[in-house]
Amino acid sequence: MNKIPRGTLQEQTFYEQVGGEETFRRLVHRFYQGVAEDPLLRPMYPEEDLGPAEERLALFLMQYWGGPRTYSDGRGHPRLRMRHAPFTVDRAAHDAWVRHMRDAVDSLGLPEEHETQLWNYLTYAAASMINAAD
Repeated sequence: MNKIPRGTLQEQTFYEQVGGEETFRRLVHRFYQGVAEDPLLRPMYPEEDLGPAEERLALFLMQYWGGPRTYSDGRGHPRLRMRHAPFTVDRAAHDAWVRHMRDAVDSLGLPEEHETQLWNYLTYAAASMINAAD
């Protein structure tokens, strides 16, 4: 009787497998360090401090990947396209976002399988936010 013990990799969420809250907070913090210096993206964040946007993205990604449901508890359904509709997201904005996110993902040093899974989602999500032609 070879039972797989509870808590093994197969039962863990992606969130748990990559290190939980700490990993997602590191990812998002590194990303927003790039955004803060980006002349194209920075104006899309009207708050003086990027902290609230950083918190929202961290909570969203944690929930999406199997962590706590704090994002939905506080903000409801993510409705990503609707929330981004007020901003002009063209190919240049997309490319800038992807560039900063690539740097952030690379900084985590995740195993290739996890890095690929995360990156595939992030690039899919970024492409789906485009709402304007160049």
